[in-house]
Amino acid sequence: MATIIATEAPGLPSAPGPTLADRYRAVRRRSEGLCEPLEDEDYVLQSMPDASPPKWHLAHTSWFFETFVLSARPGHRPIDERYDFLFNSYYNAVGERIPRPRRGLLSRPTVGEVYRYRAAVDDRMLDLLDGPEGAWRPLASTIELGLHHEQQHQELILTDIKHAFGSNPLHPSYREGLARPPGRPAPPLRWIAYAERLKWVGHDGEGFAFDNEGPSHRVYLEPFRLASRLVTCGDYLDFIADGGYDRPEHWLSDGWAARQSHGWPAPLYWDGDGDSRSIFTLDGPRPLDPAEPVCHLSYYEADAFARWAGARLPTEAEWELAASDVPVAGNFVEDDRLHPLAAPPVEDADPTLSNVPCQLFGDVWEWTQSPYTPYPGFRPAAGALGEYNGKFMCNQLVLRGGSCASPRSHLRASYRNFFPPDARWQFSGLRLALDGAG
Repeated sequence: MATIIATEAPGLPSAPGPTLADRYRAVRRRSEGLCEPLEDEDYVLQSMPDASPPKWHLAHTSWFFETFVLSARPGHRPIDERYDFLFNSYYNAVGERIPRPRRGLLSRPTVGEVYRYRAAVDDRMLDLLDGPEGAWRPLASTIELGLHHEQQHQELILTDIKHAFGSNPLHPSYREGLARPPGRPAPPLRWIAYAERLKWVGHDGEGFAFDNEGPSHRVYLEPFRLASRLVTCGDYLDFIADGGYDRPEHWLSDGWAARQSHGWPAPLYWDGDGDSRSIFTLDGPRPLDPAEPVCHLSYYEADAFARWAGARLPTEAEWELAASDVPVAGNFVEDDRLHPLAAPPVEDADPTLSNVPCQLFGDVWEWTQSPYTPYPGFRPAAGALGEYNGKFMCNQLVLRGGSCASPRSHLRASYRNFFPPDARWQFSGLRLALDGAG
C-alpha cells in the first residue's frame, strides 16, 4: 500500500477528539444503516458505468480512511494489500485500480468480507480517535474530509441502488413504507427580485469546506429574479404536452443530440403517458404527483424547459446570493422520505423568510447554468488528495442545494456539486431565473 502523509490542509479545520470520534461513529453507522434493506444479491449490482455497487461504496470509504489516515501512522500494516487495487476510485498518485465500469464484477471479496474490512478499519480509527490528542490532531483535517467524503457516498448508495432497481423489470422497492405526507397543491410561482450588487462568493474560511468552494472572491451580479419554488412535475407535464421533447428549438445542440441518441421521452423513472403516469421511487412505483418537484433531469432537459418557459437557469453565484442567509433546512435523508416533497403553502412559510425562495436546500439538486471551473486563485492541494476535485473541472455543470438523499450536516450555501450535462440518475431538478428586476 502506498504511504500518504496527511497534514493539516487550509480550510479543513480540526475538531475536538470526542466530537470527531462521535461523528466518525455516526457517519459510519449511517452508511451501513442505508444498506440494511438490501439482500446480498443487491450489494454487487452495477446498472451502468456511472454507478457503483453498494458493496464497493462501503469498501471504498473504508479504503479512504486506511489509505489517507491509517497509512500515515508509524507501523501501519495493510489490512489486505489487494484492496488498494480493488477500492481505489480515481487517485492516480496512489496507484492502479480496477476500471470503474467493472466494479460490478467484484463478487469477491464477499459482502461479509467487506463488512469485516470496515470493522477492522473502524477498530484502528477509533483506537486513534479515542487516544491521545497528539496522535490524531495532525490528521484531523484529513479525517474530517473523509467523513464528508463518506457522506457523499451515502447519497450515491441511494441513487445507485435506485437506478439498479429501476432497471429491474420487477421494479422492486428498496424499502417499503417510506414516509409520505398528505398531498398538497403546489403554491403559485412568484418571482423574487435581487438588485445588482458586488457579491462575495465561495467559502469564507469558517468551518469545513471542500477545496473547490474557495477561494472566496467577488462577483458582480446584474439585477435578476429567482422563482419562489422549484419547477414541479405538473409544470413539466405542460412542457411535454406542448411537444417539448420534439421541438429542437428549445434544446442546445448537444442536448438535442443526447435526447435523440438516448430516446428520452420524459424524465428518468417516469412511465406511462397523458394523465396516466407513474414514477419509480425508492418505495417502488407511485402515481405521479403534479405538485412535487420534477426530478432526475439532465442539464439538457432543465435548460430546454427553462427556454420553453421563457426563462433561464440561474448562475451559481445568483443561487448562492439567494441562499446565503437561509438556514440549511428542508427535506433531507434524515427525514427518511427519500423523495422530493411539494413546496409548503405560502401561509406556512417562515414570515422572516417571506421574500426568500423556498426549498433552496434539500428535495432536489438544482442545475445552474455555470460550468464547473476553478474559482480565481484556486490551486489544488499537493499530493493525492489534490485529485479530489480539481481534475474534474472540465465539461461538467454545477448543481446547488442538496437533495432528499443528502445528509443535512453535509450542506452549506457554498457547496458545489457537479455532474456531466447528460447525467440523470441523481436527484436533480431546477429552479427558474429571469434577467432584470421586473
